[in-house]
Amino acid sequence: MSTGSPAVDRIARFFADLADSAPGRLPSPPHGTIRFDLVDADGRTTVWFVHVRSGQVRVDRAGDRADCVVAIPPEMFVRLLDGTDHVVAMLLRGVLAVEGDLSLFLTFRRLLPPTADSANPEPVRGSPGCTSRGGVGLPGSTNVFSGDLFMISDHHGDVDPNPNSPLGLFFFDTRFLSTWRVTVDGERLSTLSVDDISSAEARFALVPGQPTHYVNATTSILRHRWVGQVFQEEITLINFAPEPLRYVVRLDVGADFAEVQEIRDSLCRDRPVAATVEGHTLRLHYRRQMLHRETIISTSEPADLDERGLTYTVTVAPHETWSVRLRVLTLVRDLRRRDLRERLESGINRSRAESAREIDALVADVPRLRADHQPLGDAYARSVRDLAALHYQGLNYRARLPATGLPWSMALLGRENLISGFQTLPFMPDRAAATLRILALSQGARHDPFRGEQPGKILQESRYGESAAFNDVPDAAAFTAADTTPLFVILLDEYERWTGDADVVRAYEFQVRAAISWLDRYADPVGRGYVWSVCRRTWTGQANESWRASVRGICFRDGRLATFPQAICELQGYAYDAKRRAARMARRFWGDPEWADRLEREAADLRERFDRDFWIPERGYYALALQADGTQVDALASNIGHLLFSGIVPPERAGHLARHLLGPALYSGWGVRTLAVTEMEFNPLGHHTGAVWPADNSLIAWGLRRYGFKQEAGRIACDLLEASRYFDGRLPALFAGYDRARTRVPVPHRFADSPYAPSAGATLLLLRVLLGLEPYEDHLAVDAAVPEGLGQIELLDVRGRWGYADALGRERPFSAHGLA
Repeated sequence: MSTGSPAVDRIARFFADLADSAPGRLPSPPHGTIRFDLVDADGRTTVWFVHVRSGQVRVDRAGDRADCVVAIPPEMFVRLLDGTDHVVAMLLRGVLAVEGDLSLFLTFRRLLPPTADSANPEPVRGSPGCTSRGGVGLPGSTNVFSGDLFMISDHHGDVDPNPNSPLGLFFFDTRFLSTWRVTVDGERLSTLSVDDISSAEARFALVPGQPTHYVNATTSILRHRWVGQVFQEEITLINFAPEPLRYVVRLDVGADFAEVQEIRDSLCRDRPVAATVEGHTLRLHYRRQMLHRETIISTSEPADLDERGLTYTVTVAPHETWSVRLRVLTLVRDLRRRDLRERLESGINRSRAESAREIDALVADVPRLRADHQPLGDAYARSVRDLAALHYQGLNYRARLPATGLPWSMALLGRENLISGFQTLPFMPDRAAATLRILALSQGARHDPFRGEQPGKILQESRYGESAAFNDVPDAAAFTAADTTPLFVILLDEYERWTGDADVVRAYEFQVRAAISWLDRYADPVGRGYVWSVCRRTWTGQANESWRASVRGICFRDGRLATFPQAICELQGYAYDAKRRAARMARRFWGDPEWADRLEREAADLRERFDRDFWIPERGYYALALQADGTQVDALASNIGHLLFSGIVPPERAGHLARHLLGPALYSGWGVRTLAVTEMEFNPLGHHTGAVWPADNSLIAWGLRRYGFKQEAGRIACDLLEASRYFDGRLPALFAGYDRARTRVPVPHRFADSPYAPSAGATLLLLRVLLGLEPYEDHLAVDAAVPEGLGQIELLDVRGRWGYADALGRERPFSAHGLA
């Protein structure tokens, strides 16, 4: 029966067919009931109840309890059916509201019609008008972060307006403060000390004026800041003079609401920002249609407020103090002025103390390290604490999600979190579990060319910025990686090998079968039996779908860029490993030996074809990639080390790769470069054309160890640990690939992510390399190979399917045939 509303009638037909169309399209968990409230412009509500259990669906028009309630206008629901919008983007814009278990709604997404194109037909984009930042030179900066709320300032605690710099207060991939600058009597402040108390808290000691005359200053300023649900800062003035002093304290404030990616890519975009003063509060607003970003600055002491900041005029008695506390709220509102965290009523508010206790508990639960080598001990402690802190609440607000890094990557990045999950399994297995859960939940279900989404493909990126919300870019849910899908399978199998958690493997059988189906059906558009990267168009140019995802990342020796599509070498290794691991799970947990046999045959065939088609005999290494016509892309790159990590390399070839990886063309003395110095595109500052990535090196070291090259793996571990000394134990995402003999110290790459989860995880995987840790059924195998100079290493209470075990390794000299 028609309702008189074409949109409601369309929706009614969809729900009427849902029970028949659902079988085979849903995983067994989760279970529950979703209530859809379709509210039209006149306030009339049409209700459907969708019951999901064991992969089956039942639809009712009445009910009394729901685990998830979705309120959405009918015309917006039709956009979902048509594929012209996306669930996450709509949540960010505030055109729908979800109460309760968001994971049920994200699972329901699998039941939408299979074709989509959710691109904004009239996207708003920034222009490349900002000056490039350049490469070398890490600026003096300090940061505090809690979840995806973080503040980066200079060492004085200030943020000066600069569209090109990642300084400021950020939340939801957006800069909510681009100016935060304190002066006293018109003078800037100079720093005496900075105390990084924790990841969420810092204290600055300062004096007015420049270093030329501050030694005899009679005024001191303390700035104490912390982040939790909000950003807070306490400024204290101390007068050491023998007489009262009058001060004018000025706090300049501004917000440009720029997105992280715009700053990263040097894109400029003017946003109309309004400022209003209300009592002791300054409000900064930005609106785009129904989206409303707002920064609210409140003060504990009387001040003269204007649209550009706050001014305090105070008199401080001799040897007395004056203090003010500032509180900054970062709000993501819709036109009804509700914050996103209010719309998602499963939100959990944590105090600063509660967040600190959570981090302390995670740190206390990792294995205890006793190491003679101080850089190893320092890097381990710093890495563990960073990994414990690198989480955020996300849109579901029921389980914390693993974040990747600061400033560019405080978001869910599939590849990076899959790798850090693998690196940290012997130490922090919960990180892998959280990664698997969110990526299984968000696995591709539709054909959406704008997002790169295909059934079974694993998500690469989910960001919460304005451009993502309006589908200017696919970043709300971007399936722009060809390696996340096999890496998902690899991590799931490795997780079970360490933890013995068979229930997780059984729960994700549906997702693994879908992932393998993607490898077989959609990853090979050329039809040659390989995984191909298609061309991905970004605002800064064309990019590929591998971890070398920069415009010039896949190149020939002579500098020519490879054409698309590209069969990049490590993608084949990951696919090989994924099929072998899926076969193990199918045979052991899913009761499907026939499928296991087929997967093992396919993996063996892939290994044979790969060696035939990618090996360059005159160079003694594998091609970086193949073009569609079979042409070998012949650049020498670090990717060959990932082939050892995956096990696709025949043993007789491994020695050739080891010599290249540790040879002068690829090895800088601090680590393996992404591209050899012999290649035309080499640039020591190039992200993927010469820089050194610790995460890349940790996988290479594990691959070398896997093939028996303990000495070579140990050298990489030792050199990276030595490099970590120059970064206070915190390895950045990357650093420059200059030769160690030339620079003597590792050269930082400007504005690289730090902390960065895969680099923190690299320290842990390198420790596993040194101790030779490997799970064998219900036992932890230890085969230590500790190079001279590292002394003794003890790792106590390594948790796994065996309960708890200890590992010990002592330095011993290597001989030509291994350990002496």
